[in-house]
Amino acid sequence: MGPRNGGPVAGNATTRFDNVSLLSVTRTLPSRVTTSEEIEDRLSLALRRLRLPGGLLQRVAGVLERRNWAEDESSDDATVAAGRRALAEAQVDPADVGLLINTSVSRRHLEPSVAVRLHHGLALPSSAINFDVANACLGFVSGMSLAANMIESGQIRYALVVNGEDADEIQGNTIRRLLRDDVGREGFMSEFASLTLGSGAAVAVLGRADEHTDGHRILGGVSRAATQFHDLCVGSVDGMFTDAKALLNGGLDLVVSAWKEASAEWDWSSMDRYITHQVSAVHTRAIVKAAKLDRSRVPVTFPKYGNVGPASIPITLAEEQATLVRGDRVLLMGVGSGLNTAMMELAW
Repeated sequence: MGPRNGGPVAGNATTRFDNVSLLSVTRTLPSRVTTSEEIEDRLSLALRRLRLPGGLLQRVAGVLERRNWAEDESSDDATVAAGRRALAEAQVDPADVGLLINTSVSRRHLEPSVAVRLHHGLALPSSAINFDVANACLGFVSGMSLAANMIESGQIRYALVVNGEDADEIQGNTIRRLLRDDVGREGFMSEFASLTLGSGAAVAVLGRADEHTDGHRILGGVSRAATQFHDLCVGSVDGMFTDAKALLNGGLDLVVSAWKEASAEWDWSSMDRYITHQVSAVHTRAIVKAAKLDRSRVPVTFPKYGNVGPASIPITLAEEQATLVRGDRVLLMGVGSGLNTAMMELAW
C-alpha cells in the first residue's frame, strides 16, 4: 500500500549479510591539538559582548579538545596512510581491492571526487571502482553497507571504506563571523556546534567472511529517514547553522522509532559495545537514556577529538577494538543531518 494523502510511510529499511566481514579498521589523527580554552580565548570579545559564560564547550558539549592538521599534514595524506595500514593489517594486496568508497564531508573542490585522489595514493588497480558517498555523519556506515552489498553479490572480493575530515576552514570562518558586532546570542548559539568539530581520518577493509574466518562478521542492520528535518542542520565550509534543540529532539524521536521497530528482528538490548556517532555529552546522555543503553558499554571519544563527522564511528571503533574479544556483539549507531539514522551489528 502506498503513502496516504502523499504522506511518508513509516518503517525501517532492513539489510542482512551472510558472507561479509570487517577485516581491519584504522585511524590517523592530526598532530595539532586545539583546546576548547584556546577557541574560547579567540572568542573572548564576543562572549563578553553577548554576556555568555566561559567554558561552554567544556561544560555543555563536554569537548575538551580536538585535533587539527598541522601545516605539513592533510586529510588526504592521512587517509592514504590509514588505508595502507588497514590493508597491511588485513593482509590484503592492494591489487585485489575492487572498490573504494570515500565518505568524507570535507572536500577541497566539487569535482573530481575525493575518491580519485585516494585511489591514486593507494595505488589501487584500474579495475577498482571508486566514488564518493555523501550522507552527513552517517556516511561511513552507509559506505560500509554499500560495500557489503557488493561483496555479498560477488561483484568484488575486497572493499575500502575511507574518510578524512578537515575542520580547520569551517572553524576559522565561524570564529571570524562570531566576532562581528552584528551577531547576537541567537546567531552565536546557532553556530555553536561548528566549534565542537575536529579533524581525523579512518579506513575500514571489508572482505568475504568465508575467506577470512578470523574477520568480524557484518550481520546487517536498519536505517530510517525523517527528512522533514532536512533544514535543522545545514553546513558548508562557510559555516554550519543548527537548531540544536529541534535537532536533538528530532534525532531522538527518529532513533527511538527505528530502535522499537527493529526489536521485532534484532535484539540489541544487551550488546557488548555501542559505538555511537560522537557529537557531545548532551547527545550521548540523551541517546543512552532514550534507548536504555548500559552507559558503561558506550565509549566516548568526543572529549579529546570533538565531532569528527563520519569519521567519528570508525575512529571510536578503532580505539575500542583492543578491548573487544572474539564473540563480542558490537552495534554501530548514529544520526546524520537530514535526518537519517542507521544501526549496524558486528559479530566480533
